[in-house]
Amino acid sequence: MMKKLILFPFFILCTTLLFAQIQNPVAWTATSKKIGDKTYEVRLTANMQKGWHIYSQTTPEGGPVPTQITFTKNPLLILKGKAREIGKMVQYNEPLFGVDVKQFSDKVDFVQIVNLKTNVKTSVDMSVEFMVCNDKQCLPPATKKFTVALK
Repeated sequence: MMKKLILFPFFILCTTLLFAQIQNPVAWTATSKKIGDKTYEVRLTANMQKGWHIYSQTTPEGGPVPTQITFTKNPLLILKGKAREIGKMVQYNEPLFGVDVKQFSDKVDFVQIVNLKTNVKTSVDMSVEFMVCNDKQCLPPATKKFTVALK
């Protein structure tokens, strides 16, 4: 009986750790690259575990939560347009939602061009809200925050 009492918490701990791993199927990175005198490319990269996917910024209303990137206002910066999506997008009609969904698997880059108003060192603060799914489940939308230095 004592062995069972000792093994039960160990079993719960192992199950919790396994569950926690499954709950984080997207690894995000944020980088910047100088591409001109006062121009930078800010890149937010999502690497998904096999079988998982996230949705395009242009996924229509009524469908899954689209990826949304929000940049904190910085008086030293000008954002050029919206973030481009670079990756293999798959679009298909999802009967569950009744709309054409647009999704990325494996990897997708969100690239934003940023211009400095003057030559000064600063950073870009941003957040990304996203929903990740596989063919069996969707996790609740999550938000990650990043700060990228412009050097």
